Amino acid sequence: MKSDFVREVVFYGEHFRDLYHGLNKKTRLKIDWTINLLETVEKVPEKYFKHLAATEGLYEIRVECESNIYRFFSFFDKGKLIIAINGFQKKTNKTPKSEIEKALKIKKQYFNEKQ
Repeated sequence: MKSDFVREVVFYGEHFRDLYHGLNKKTRLKIDWTINLLETVEKVPEKYFKHLAATEGLYEIRVECESNIYRFFSFFDKGKLIIAINGFQKKTNKTPKSEIEKALKIKKQYFNEKQ
């Protein structure tokens, strides 16, 4: 990890990449900016990174671009290492339960593979 970074964001599996590469350039640049913020700012505003209550350690990386809202699930491993996993375009006020369940399944798979 570079010395000017507070934490590192890594991507697990293809879930994040699949969504990311399907987006337009402007949205991808906003996602890149948000990831850089997570890596370089000590206290990240909740507007960009928020813990999801009652989810066993899941966080949302939150990105708004124009009238679109995207959420990318993530979790911590080894303190300052953020593992980014699946994401989706948010169209309702509440995060869909099916998306949370999918993220928890991927998180469990990640830790099982580490053993």
